Amino acid sequence: MHTGLVLFCHGGRDARWREPFDRLKAIVEKRHPGPVELAFLEFMSPDLKAACAALVERDAERIVVVPLFLGTGGHLRKDFPPLVESARRVAGIPVSVVAAAGDDSAVLDAIANYCLQSVVEA
Repeated sequence: MHTGLVLFCHGGRDARWREPFDRLKAIVEKRHPGPVELAFLEFMSPDLKAACAALVERDAERIVVVPLFLGTGGHLRKDFPPLVESARRVAGIPVSVVAAAGDDSAVLDAIANYCLQSVVEA
């Protein structure tokens, strides 16, 4: 079964803002056997619907959306659920959502390690 993966980001007005997410996508694509797409909440494209449609076109049989947010704030609580429902209707295949990246202890450990390493490098 081909599982498509959407890396869901906030978006920004400065085009350079997406650069680390493009690099992350490239890393994930090397490790994930299925198709991977970025999607943005605002200011950038593709949006979640378009990313899910692209995964369907690339033969995904199900989609997992990973919110690349440090916390579950207003955007993920209020803005995100209707976007997911709309994407489900467009995709026509199962679309599931996991917790925000910042809710994962391994992600927080990696950030903590970066902070501590910064003290050494500064």
